[in-house]
Amino acid sequence: MDRIDELQARLQALEAELMGEVDALREARGYHLEGRRVVIAKAIRKAQRLHRKRVARWLMESRLLAWLVVPVIWGGILPGLLMDAFCTVYQWICFPIYGIPKVRRGDYIVVDRGKLPYLNWMEKLGCLYCSYFNGMVAYVQEIAARTEQHYCPIKHARRPKVLHDRYRRFFDYGDAEAYKARLEALRTDFADLRPKAGPRL
Repeated sequence: MDRIDELQARLQALEAELMGEVDALREARGYHLEGRRVVIAKAIRKAQRLHRKRVARWLMESRLLAWLVVPVIWGGILPGLLMDAFCTVYQWICFPIYGIPKVRRGDYIVVDRGKLPYLNWMEKLGCLYCSYFNGMVAYVQEIAARTEQHYCPIKHARRPKVLHDRYRRFFDYGDAEAYKARLEALRTDFADLRPKAGPRL
């Protein structure tokens, strides 16, 4: 178990290093963040506007079949909004009862591609849809992951293709002793999600 913990710690360190490189690359391209707001250098905005395709040209270059499937793609918005609403209400009602910290939607649903100067309004609309839908799915997955940690924190015998962040804490498949001995403690172990208390001023 110590070896697994060590590998997970190394993986988290590499992920932090990767995010540092991504931040440095963003700065080199003339973008930076002020809180949650994206700020783009004026010269970069001006230069990138030259790459924006006019909507008429963009439409002419699109394939007809791509336009025929638009109603199918956008038809997913209603079920998506319903899932978003249901999961939000679900966690508001249930999580306080079980002592599970609520998931912040804004940490998962990030809508900032609309600031990119090289996108026309139709491309920005598509980016808005994708940003919302993928963020909503990640938000719902985190709500489900915290629920799973409370109710059934056992790893699968067969590894799923995608693992959520809570999964590494779960008991190994078939480890009955650990499950019986530590289930109650693990059900409420969300200390890593709670903000750490800073020094009082």
